[in-house]
Formats: sequence, structure tokens, C-alpha cells
Amino acid sequence: MTEINPDKPVLVTGGTGYLAGVIIASLLEKGRDVHTTVRDPDNREKLKYLDAIAAETPGSIRYFKADLLDADGFAPAMAGCELVIHTASPFIAHVEDPQRDLVDPAVKGTRNVLAAVDATDTVKRVVLTSSCAAIYGDNSDIAGMPDRKLTEAVWNTTSSLSHQAYSLSKTLAEKAAWEMVEGQSRWDLVTINPSFILGPGINPHASGESYAILTQIGNGTMAAGIPDFRIGAVDVREVAAAHIAAGFTPQAEGRHILSGHDTGFVEMSALLRGHFGSTYKFGKSTLPKFMVWLVGPMINPGLTRTMVSRNVGIPFLADNSKSRSALGVTYRPLTETLTEHFQQLIDAGRVKPA
Repeated sequence: MTEINPDKPVLVTGGTGYLAGVIIASLLEKGRDVHTTVRDPDNREKLKYLDAIAAETPGSIRYFKADLLDADGFAPAMAGCELVIHTASPFIAHVEDPQRDLVDPAVKGTRNVLAAVDATDTVKRVVLTSSCAAIYGDNSDIAGMPDRKLTEAVWNTTSSLSHQAYSLSKTLAEKAAWEMVEGQSRWDLVTINPSFILGPGINPHASGESYAILTQIGNGTMAAGIPDFRIGAVDVREVAAAHIAAGFTPQAEGRHILSGHDTGFVEMSALLRGHFGSTYKFGKSTLPKFMVWLVGPMINPGLTRTMVSRNVGIPFLADNSKSRSALGVTYRPLTETLTEHFQQLIDAGRVKPA
């Protein structure tokens, strides 16, 4: 049982990130004092969305300069905090050097943050943003799991630097965190393991895979046919709420799958088309798997034939019962998440009518 004093500041790492922004907004709305790390606290343009929320809410925010690979950068931001929410980690589908661009920032960054926790005697709990990617690498892995669905008891054993390097980075980072917490008894660790996060963020011009995929579904990229990628999806607001609940629920422990819907690109396109009609270039037909396998690597080098073989047309199923019972998460309809996120893209001019 870990009691966190709500009057103490909360550190959220990676403050300009998609998920971090929604977590910080929620904390500010609750009147919390927030510390957050960013690469350049003097770049007011990048901080303007957080500043705007802070100006209209009862909470307060302080910015601290830190980089994931700087071992000494997090201690000043952590001073006086009892709760640390570590969200900062790269989420990039295609990189030139997976070790340098994904694994090192995720693993070394986690170790650097937790080393600062070890050195900061006020910290009592760390909530780490992990991922369902730390539980499985490909949908074909799920078929061999108990009840053919993800649970918190399972770990990803199939990802590598050459295949699903992002999933490898999340697996190694979470394992590093559990190894470090076992070496002491002052602070505890709770992890949040989301599936694919969607929903409107605080910055309508944010980059990242969540915005990229939804843009591709609506801008005509998949108009000729949609690959049958099966994924889990969860609203960013539910993931943010889960982080905060994990921080302030005394009995919270262990891993928590955050996944509201077992879905896929085909269903997502159909839901958006049902709401927005033919105004945008949503695909209607499903590409046969052999076609995705044949032409996918030529269109997108990241869409390897191994990835197609192990994922396209294979169901994604996840057990989210622990998030409901332990953290009180209630999942909103997928249609609401998708339409509100896509409307944000429209309002920002990021997708155009057909």
C-alpha cells in the first residue's frame, strides 16, 4: 500500500508527447502541481498547448530540461515529488538504426529515470508507460497464448532488432524497470500496457504513429484496399486516467493492459465512413493477404513479408479485466474515439475532403 500525497508535485516525463499532454492536462484540471521534462524549456512554441491549459486550470506546471540519454537530467525535476509518471519513449515505426533510435532511448532512458528515483528520497511510486508490445510481438504469438488472448502474465519473446524493433524496445525497457525496482524497497512500480492509442490530443498538429495511421485511413492511402491488420485500440483519455489512477490508488500493483477494443484497420475505416460518409477517401474493400504480402514491401519498406505473414488477418484479443477492476477504467465506444480524433485532424487541416 503506497499513499501518495496529492499536495506534492507529480513529475511527468516527456511533457510534449501525445500521451503525456493528456495526462498533464488531467492533473492540471484536478488542481495538481506538475513538473515535466522537455528538451528545451525555452521553446515556448512547443509548450504553448500546455501553457494554455495551465492558464485555464487550477493546477500549476514547471518545466525542466532533460534528455533520455542524460543520466543527470532528471534529478532536479524529481525534487519534492512522491509520484513519477514516466511516459517518455520513442514510438517510431521506421528507423535507420533500431538500436540507436529505439532501444537505447527506451532502455537507457528508463534506467536513467529510475536511477534518479533511487537518488531522490521523496519518491514513493513510479508509474511506467509500457505497452502491449511488451506482451506480444506479432498477432501470431497470441494464437499460442492461454485462451488465445493477451494477459499481464505474458512477455514478448519474439521481437528483435530486425523484426518489430519497437516492440523489443518496450519489452527491454519494462524488464529493466522491474529489475531495478527489485533492488530496493523504498519505492514501488506500476506499469500501464496500452494497445494502439487513439483519440484527440492537446496538440492537433502532433506527430507520431497514432496521427499518421488515422491520417492514412482518411486521406486516400488505403482507398484502393485496406490491409486486414488486426489491432487493439484504446482512447488516450482512458490511458491517461489509468496512469493517474495507478499513481494514486494505494493498492495498485503490477502490470495493467489498457485496450478497449479488439479491432482493425477495416473496422476503423468502416466506422469513420459511417460517420463522415463519402466526404473523405476511406477505403471500402479489404486487400487479400497475398496481395499485401506481394506488394507491401515495395510500397512500404517497413511492411516486411514476415510482418504481413504474422499479423494480417490474424485476430488480436486482449483481456482488459484488471484495468477495469483495479484502476476503475471505463472504456468509451470506439466510434467516439475515432470520430473525435478524425475531427481534430479535419479542423487542423491535416486531411482534405475527397
